[in-house]
Amino acid sequence: MTYLAPRQGLFAIILLVSFCLQTLLLVISTDQQLSESRAQKGEQMVAQLIDEARLSLENKDRVSLSVIANRYTSEQDVTRILIKDNNDDILVPVGNAPMQQGNTISQIATKGDAVIGSVSLTLKDISKGEIITMQWPFVIGTMLLHLLLWLIYGYIARPTKEQINALSRDIEDLHREQYRQIDQRGHYRENARGYADDGKGKRSDDFETADKDLNLTDSQANASGETNDTTTRTRKIDVHNEVNAYLRAQQNQEATAVNSDHASENHTDYQVTNATHHEELDTDNGAHKTTRSASQLSTNKLSNAKLSATRAFDTVSVQIVFHDEFNMLERLAPSQRLPYLALCTQLLNQAMTELLKQPLLMGVSAMNEPRFDENGACALLKADNSHAKVALAGVMLGKLYLMLNKIIHDKHIELSRFALPAKAGVSDDAQADAMSQLLQSVGKKEQMLILLPNAGLKQISNHVQVHSIMRPTTVYERECAIFDGGNDAMIQRLADVRNAVLMIEDEE
Repeated sequence: MTYLAPRQGLFAIILLVSFCLQTLLLVISTDQQLSESRAQKGEQMVAQLIDEARLSLENKDRVSLSVIANRYTSEQDVTRILIKDNNDDILVPVGNAPMQQGNTISQIATKGDAVIGSVSLTLKDISKGEIITMQWPFVIGTMLLHLLLWLIYGYIARPTKEQINALSRDIEDLHREQYRQIDQRGHYRENARGYADDGKGKRSDDFETADKDLNLTDSQANASGETNDTTTRTRKIDVHNEVNAYLRAQQNQEATAVNSDHASENHTDYQVTNATHHEELDTDNGAHKTTRSASQLSTNKLSNAKLSATRAFDTVSVQIVFHDEFNMLERLAPSQRLPYLALCTQLLNQAMTELLKQPLLMGVSAMNEPRFDENGACALLKADNSHAKVALAGVMLGKLYLMLNKIIHDKHIELSRFALPAKAGVSDDAQADAMSQLLQSVGKKEQMLILLPNAGLKQISNHVQVHSIMRPTTVYERECAIFDGGNDAMIQRLADVRNAVLMIEDEE
């Protein structure tokens, strides 16, 4: 099969542009040369006309002047001749200059020291079409040359068989890698669905199945001698084992919260024992991956409570950080940085005080008095009873400060003063560290991130709208939501509190 040269169409466009530019330069250079030659010719014709018509011009003999001028208008380049006397009265106008514009050459006719009149000669403009018509052999030849270059490129630049084979191998490797990723995701979904349907009764069977698959893979590899296939299958099973272990650990942790702590410890010990067994089997084919899986199992026991969507909470952390892409706050002089941080601290504390006066947030109290530094500030809110909407209070506080900071930032920029935009994050106390990482990795300016369990999301569901992060890469990014707006009642409450805080600022 014959393949075309790469980007042959783009090369044709380049050749077309080259041909157009070359033709344009030809027209410009030819026009300049013809203009100079015609100007010299016109000056000579005017001088010759004055010499022949000097006696008739002195006597103002219109008939003789017309006869002399008509001889010159027979020239193809001359469009008009105008002869005037010493008083600038027109004696003889010959030609059709009003129909054809061109370059006019004028010269005064003298006899001794006396001026007896003047002669004006108009040469027609040079047409670009005439130039191309005159130079048609060059234009056609250049066109054929560019067409020949395009054909030669299409023949010479075609890929060879070696290049086609190398490209085919690269495409096959790419498809194989994509298929491997899709296969891994498919196994992940199947295992997750299987454990969700079957529950705890099939956990031991899954361990036995994984061990059988691993032993079967090793035996097939030893029998066939294909080292590369063995490594690929073993790694795939390692990934599946890690996913299965994580799901089993999470389900076991939830079951432990209902039943007892003793079952969780036994199940975790069994997981570590089975992970150690996998480590012994895979010593020759990537033992470091199985070791990492075992260490992850040991940490899952401590973090499953934080990852659970049904975790209980009674405190909310509202983190406010500056969107400082160029580290301008660190480079700012202390005489300017400290007053700005004090202003931000005062705004946040007054906003929290005014917000907690709202009847909707009855039963929510502040646990600290936040203060801003280079890393931002963190406000802690606590629910005094089971009916207090502490999650809603955290979301409203974060949005209220973003509204206040937007006004302060715009005013400072208008006055050519230093100010930074802000971003906020609302989470329960168990997820405070995860929220700090999310604000640094995915947080944008004037944006609020929300990382709350199901109970907190239920509190705010009737008042705000949220959307998920596109293409999450971690568990926390998948559970995190982005504030997308609120209902009219909540926005009006926030606007009233904002105005109250700003009035306090104006009075001070």
